[in-house]
Amino acid sequence: MYGSRGAGARASVALVGAVLLLAGCSSSDDGDGDGSKDSSGAKVSQQPKDKDPFWVNPDGNAAEQVATYVKDGKDEDAELIRTIAEQPTGEWLTPENAEQEARGFTEAAAKADRDSLLVVYNIPHRDCGQFSGGGAADGNAYRAFIDQVANGIGDRPTTVILEPDAVLHMVDGCTPAEFHEERYDLLRGAVDKFKSLKNTKVYLDAGNAGWGKPDAIFEPLKLAGVEKADGFAVNVSNFYTTAASTKYGKELSAKAGNKPFVIDTSRNGNGPYTEGDPAENWCNPPGRALGESPTTKTGDDLVDAYLWVKRPGESDGTCKDGPKAGQWWPEYALKLAKASK
Repeated sequence: MYGSRGAGARASVALVGAVLLLAGCSSSDDGDGDGSKDSSGAKVSQQPKDKDPFWVNPDGNAAEQVATYVKDGKDEDAELIRTIAEQPTGEWLTPENAEQEARGFTEAAAKADRDSLLVVYNIPHRDCGQFSGGGAADGNAYRAFIDQVANGIGDRPTTVILEPDAVLHMVDGCTPAEFHEERYDLLRGAVDKFKSLKNTKVYLDAGNAGWGKPDAIFEPLKLAGVEKADGFAVNVSNFYTTAASTKYGKELSAKAGNKPFVIDTSRNGNGPYTEGDPAENWCNPPGRALGESPTTKTGDDLVDAYLWVKRPGESDGTCKDGPKAGQWWPEYALKLAKASK
């Protein structure tokens, strides 16, 4: 319907036990070395810091899948999933444990001498009640959530992707008008809170090239606080090519004070799926591939980074036989990796 409903369908499930493990930095390292899972060869490595400063989670779903495949003797599958596991991806914070998770992830990243990449996704009336519907109960609950995330981050180097779809869904009519004024206020407050931290960058989500209406979204982005943010994010959890996303981002940047932007390249290697129901082409589409590896060396002054905001291999929602939004789906992950070869 809009080229994407889908930044919404991907809240990740972070287990409390995993966060406690991360807080103890059980598998981190001090630089460009390996974060080892065990002695069997099931290990994942940090990327060179000068290419990509973001932290690779050695206990993420993809890394766990590598370990499982190695244990089962499925070496070919293990190496395919390793292409996902060894890239930094966004950590989608869960509201119930936001402060604990933010602290655990950022401490583990800092110990590995890396920056953390966090996704804040809890705006009230989130995703218009679709696959990832929900969010904070009200404005006060959301402000408390943001405070918890900020407390967890502290002064550790962190990049925050703020509220995928929140602005777009006001512009495209998905979020009822009665909620707009509060949402703008909440987004501005979140930008201010994160920018008050010593070493945190924040990028406000700005839709994707498939929707592609810079004239309609740039004023709402300003109302949401983009001028105080470090920039905006495009293509989150979507599939539009890097070239198309760059074009859209530059058109929008020209209207929004020449703000820089980041592009989610996690699954855009083959571009968008165009053969199915247009209203659900964003949801677990077949035949997609991993995109450019995450890096801050994009060769373009306006593009701050290519990021894997969406974690490849996690479901968009209960469509096309997928599990619920955010759940790890190894069969889909393997297909993404195979298509990228």
